[in-house]
Amino acid sequence: MTDELLVVRAQLGERAALAELVRRWHPRVWTYTRRMLDAGRADDVTQEIWLAVVRGLPRLREPGRFTPWLFTVARRAVADRLREEYGRAEEPAAAEPAAGDPVEAMVDRASLVAGLTALPVAEREVLVLFYLEELTVEECAQVCGIPPGTVKSRLNRARRLLARRLRESHG
Repeated sequence: MTDELLVVRAQLGERAALAELVRRWHPRVWTYTRRMLDAGRADDVTQEIWLAVVRGLPRLREPGRFTPWLFTVARRAVADRLREEYGRAEEPAAAEPAAGDPVEAMVDRASLVAGLTALPVAEREVLVLFYLEELTVEECAQVCGIPPGTVKSRLNRARRLLARRLRESHG
């Protein structure tokens, strides 16, 4: 069953369709959120995202655009959390590897995560959406509310900054 059909069925009140959407998309939403925030904040924000999805799904006019809409909701929740924390003038918590994840323990992975975390939010965001969430340039533009050309320039800048950080950490 397609996401579009699941969305329509969920909009009609079918709880099983909503549960299936959550089952399908929760890992990708959490992964996106985790790449933008640390693990503890990612869990909280992911719950906020799904609450916003449940509340907003009845108003989604184009069920075929569910993926960009979902990541727009996720982006807004991440931005709200970051704005709230910066407003309190606290240092953002450093990214921590997930407990018990053997992949996180690998040095190359750790340096990649550290390099990604060190990128400015705008560049990190398009890099995560494009390469890790596999959205198109157009979908990234829609999620971020920017022109496709800006997505391309941010991707270019993000690749250069990440490459420089990885060279510095290995050199």
